[in-house]
Amino acid sequence: MSIFKSKSSASVINTRREPLLTYLWKHKYMYMMLIPAIIYYITFCYVPMLGASMAFKKFNPMVGIWGSQWVGLKWFNQLFKLNKFYQVFWNTISISCIRLLFGFPFPIIIALLLNEVRSNRTKRVIQTAIYVPHFISWVVLGGLLTNLLSADSGIVNAIIKALGFKPVGFLTDSNFFIPTMVVSMIWKTFGWNTIVYLAALTSVDPQLYEAAIVDGANRWEQLLHITLPSIASTIVIMLIMRIGSLMQAGFEQIFVMYHPGVYGVADIIDTYVYRIGLQEGKFELASAVGLFKSVINFILIVGANKVARMFGEEGVY
Repeated sequence: MSIFKSKSSASVINTRREPLLTYLWKHKYMYMMLIPAIIYYITFCYVPMLGASMAFKKFNPMVGIWGSQWVGLKWFNQLFKLNKFYQVFWNTISISCIRLLFGFPFPIIIALLLNEVRSNRTKRVIQTAIYVPHFISWVVLGGLLTNLLSADSGIVNAIIKALGFKPVGFLTDSNFFIPTMVVSMIWKTFGWNTIVYLAALTSVDPQLYEAAIVDGANRWEQLLHITLPSIASTIVIMLIMRIGSLMQAGFEQIFVMYHPGVYGVADIIDTYVYRIGLQEGKFELASAVGLFKSVINFILIVGANKVARMFGEEGVY
């Protein structure tokens, strides 16, 4: 009897494998296009994870990571005793929450507005204009923002002084630095994020709008009862991904723009790791900070996904 069972189970496995292999072979060229992305993530995301063990060792460059002495939680204990760590931790959380609060809904609003534009030519022109900043690096944008917002020679402050007001230190005053970073971040990224929501809007069934018009629904009611519920799953997934990266407050942007005068409000975990790791040579402590950040991000994305599933959404997994 066991022989028949083993044969039947083997036949089931073969019948399951054959369609999968056939499917993979049929779409082999599509999967070959994934090879560069797979190599990228293995090289820059998974291989560096081996260096996380440095957070538990006394690193000796002569013997390498694996040969270094194991010290357990020594660096974490030292990390949590540093007052500077709590400051950069708070800065990271506050900047990320501000970016999430103002930056997340903005591309949704723009996508909904563009969806109401009836002229395809006008829509394409607007889309192109808002997509362009995404392809400009923060290094270039840093120079542009300096030329625009400099207190001495910036165009914006020149206009402010011409109107009879005092110049504003957008990049030097700690009260204005974070709002400047948030606004510039939204300007750079919202156009690209709008693509996702516009793609989701194309999947909404037009018959739903026709039925709503017959029932006497206006544009606002169609938006509330048809458009937003139809793209709710996309919004939830994007929100979960943003919450999962809450500990990443934008290293490139802040690193290009900040200076010691605004360290009190702009110094985040990533910039702190850069300074203590590369500039001060404290590789073990920097690894401990990075591992701590990764654990927090993991907890956030798992928790956000669980909450989304509790409210009936599919979530990320």
